[in-house]
Amino acid sequence: MDNLKLTVQRQGRLNEKSLKLIEDCGIILTQEGKRKLVSVSRNFPLELLYVRDDDIPQYVFDGVADIGIVGENVVLEKGKDVKIIERLGFAKCRLSLAIPQTEKYTGKDYFQGKRIATAYPRILQKYLMENKIDAEIHEISGSVEIAPGIGLSDSIFDIVSSGSTLVGNRLKEVEVICHSEAVIIVTPHLLKEKKSILDDLLFRIQSVQRSKNNKYILLNAPNDKLDKIVKLLPGMKSPTIIPLYEKGWSSLHSVINENEFWEVINKLKEYGAQGILVTSIEKMII
Repeated sequence: MDNLKLTVQRQGRLNEKSLKLIEDCGIILTQEGKRKLVSVSRNFPLELLYVRDDDIPQYVFDGVADIGIVGENVVLEKGKDVKIIERLGFAKCRLSLAIPQTEKYTGKDYFQGKRIATAYPRILQKYLMENKIDAEIHEISGSVEIAPGIGLSDSIFDIVSSGSTLVGNRLKEVEVICHSEAVIIVTPHLLKEKKSILDDLLFRIQSVQRSKNNKYILLNAPNDKLDKIVKLLPGMKSPTIIPLYEKGWSSLHSVINENEFWEVINKLKEYGAQGILVTSIEKMII
């Protein structure tokens, strides 16, 4: 059977995170090197193609690659008939409109008749049409944030992560148009014989992703508080409870979502839990 072909960003932060995800899935790649264009796995039917991120939707749509890891913003901008099959939770950002800090923002009507610089004209045009805004789009690539300062535009539409780049260029974010993160897209031409490989890969990825959002927790608790503690820590199915040598006490093992961690810990202490240990989970299969 032919390898499943996955295309990823050639270089940059998304490249590093994509390769780390593949590594965490137990997949070993060959032909490592700074100028690599292709990597083949030694222990899984997977082949990686390294291309510019802007080209990934086209490669996947044409069937040159079966799947791709790319920012959702690129998928939206290119508008290719590809399907998002998994959200990966990293490379999160938003696409926003920003104006000079000295300007008074009066709402969406502010952009009527304005010049807007962007590297995402398709997404911006859709937003302007939906809101019946007549503005002039200036399509540029790279350093969009300097456009107002050099007189090229009145405002910008660009990716925002922390917002520090906007502040550094004396701009302020006024409208968030959409949110983005790394996603996996699949070609509409996927061969049936590759479907099982894709399912196996997604199973591994989902197991890794679940492990990152959860922690393994062990604690000692008084038996008369176990019912309340079990309601706090239901685990994947139910917690493991083991009697301790000291009468009236048990050891409880469970899984906790990282987002609920501190709130739950405080409750556990209220219920008399002691010796609380929390560890990372390498893989989580349900």
